[in-house]
Amino acid sequence: MKVLDLQCTQQHAFEGWFASEDDFQSQLARGLVACPLCNDTGITKLLSAPRLNLGAPQAHGVKDALEPTSGVASAPAVQAAWLKMVRHVMTHTEDVGERFAEVARQMHYGETEDRGIRGKATPEETEALLDEGIAVLPLPVPAALKEPLQ
Repeated sequence: MKVLDLQCTQQHAFEGWFASEDDFQSQLARGLVACPLCNDTGITKLLSAPRLNLGAPQAHGVKDALEPTSGVASAPAVQAAWLKMVRHVMTHTEDVGERFAEVARQMHYGETEDRGIRGKATPEETEALLDEGIAVLPLPVPAALKEPLQ
């Protein structure tokens, strides 16, 4: 099994597991390798060192997510936090699909009970909701999170 460090054209870094280099190249050529954050299929392989298990794992605290010299969260830590937030939103909201603007208005005007919802709205619908004082927030959801993961 080969573990490869990969990156999309949007600079999202992620890991991919493949049976062999040929398997990776085959999947890449068929457009089957996609970024888990943005679904981009423009993937490049990053340089990486082999991973060696040289002892017991060490406990990692919150400070490990920060780069020691800059105090700024590292890209993998930011990506992990973002994915965790997206999973939380998807778990704790109802998907109303294309009816998002309609349901958001019904809740805003007291025609139905308030609850967490998510769905799809056009830019025009989103602007109209904001003009009416209805708070909405675009949340791009990675394709991999829209379906059950194996």
